[in-house]
Amino acid sequence: ILVLFRNAKDTAVSFFHFHNNVPSVPSYSSWDEFFTEFMNGKVSWGSYFDHAVAWNKHIEDENTMIIMCEDLKENLTASVKQLAEFFGFSPSAEQIQSIAARATFQAVKDKAQESHGVVGSILFRKGVVGDWKNLFTEAQNQEMDAKFKVCLEGTKLGAKLKYDVYCKA
Repeated sequence: ILVLFRNAKDTAVSFFHFHNNVPSVPSYSSWDEFFTEFMNGKVSWGSYFDHAVAWNKHIEDENTMIIMCEDLKENLTASVKQLAEFFGFSPSAEQIQSIAARATFQAVKDKAQESHGVVGSILFRKGVVGDWKNLFTEAQNQEMDAKFKVCLEGTKLGAKLKYDVYCKA
């Protein structure tokens, strides 16, 4: 089982834009309205934090790999190697480089229409870490920090998410 996580704040911002660009899911009149619903788990597919807490229980399962979007962004080549090893493959260095070159955010975004059809342009927006700083108010920042502390601080998944690195102003 491969589980991909993104930091909570960038997930919220990305999900806000997703909700407002996909006709088949509810849209929100403002970021503030969406943020309240997100924090209460009242968005499509439920609570980010409930999802994270549930997966934290499986973080050491031998058949489960949890990987972070931020790790992929930071060192895609190393992440590709990790993924291959997890699934029992032993690609050459050249194969790993080739896969990494085709799996960058920009490469995937460029082929999004071909691979994902009409939702391709919606699924792949910016691909940056830290976009949350463009929308979060200080109060929202503090509310999310407090929720993370209650739900994930001190857990193995919490450590893997590197909240202090990616979610502190």
